[in-house]
Amino acid sequence: MAEMQLLPKIAVLIPCLDEMLTIKQVILDIQHYAPSAKIFICDNGSSDQTAHIAQSSGACVIHEARKGKGHAMRRLFTIIEADIYVMVDGDGTYDISALPLLIDTLTSKNLDIVIGGRSNIYQDAKRAGHGFGNYIYNLAFRTIFNSTFTDIFSGYRVMTRKFVKSFPAISNGFEIETEMNVHIQQLGLSYTEIQLPYSKRIEGSASKLHTIKDGIKIAKTFALLMKETQPFKFFSYFFFICIFIAVILATPLVNTYIQTGLVPRLPTAVLATGLTLLGFLFLACGIILDSIARARLETKRLHYLAVQTNYRE
Repeated sequence: MAEMQLLPKIAVLIPCLDEMLTIKQVILDIQHYAPSAKIFICDNGSSDQTAHIAQSSGACVIHEARKGKGHAMRRLFTIIEADIYVMVDGDGTYDISALPLLIDTLTSKNLDIVIGGRSNIYQDAKRAGHGFGNYIYNLAFRTIFNSTFTDIFSGYRVMTRKFVKSFPAISNGFEIETEMNVHIQQLGLSYTEIQLPYSKRIEGSASKLHTIKDGIKIAKTFALLMKETQPFKFFSYFFFICIFIAVILATPLVNTYIQTGLVPRLPTAVLATGLTLLGFLFLACGIILDSIARARLETKRLHYLAVQTNYRE
């Protein structure tokens, strides 16, 4: 007797803050292109009618009072049970018609995550700071984490249950996409990016992303994630900086000592010695924390493998 085929339960997760102008159309598009999916809106403290419009349009509304996309997604990831999770913004900028393609790519190729890259983000960002920041941060991410991602900030993602339930989701704001990419890179998960059109916001709809404020937060997240996942590399930079400065300060002192047998600038000698000791302290921290990071990686990998899926293709 043939086994009954179990179809995947699909959950579309949409973090929202004051998106009353666009959320209805986003929901209608999802219902059209993915009719079997259940739609969940996380209202992140909206002051307009976003929650009411979403609920009347057929979505399940969940409230999260703490502001920040990371808080909203963490709540959704925690309480929603599904086999396939779709993460998309409620601002109407992503191509919902491509959702069947993203889901089919995930299941047919047995991937952990499919990312809908924004092919024309620099043309349609309409804010020079956003476009330039995207370029710089993507370049920095590829350099620091040795990755091939082209759009680390895309909020359009289709993920398996294994990915979602093994993802720590520590970030509170727009940094959550960066954290996801590090999680993929660290565990060596399977992924692909599909370049899709990216639309500008409709008239009257404003972006919640602040170029300077959120740019600083993302930079801090880069540093934190590098420290947590690559501590030896992170602390080695400080080691080389300290040693470099110490050598510059100590070189004339050593030359003077060789010539005269005297150390005329004692404070400089003390500073050079202190920097050398500090540098080796950084190096020791890197070595110790690298061992801890490897143990944590093994634990995360085992947790990922322990997550069960409930459907078969």
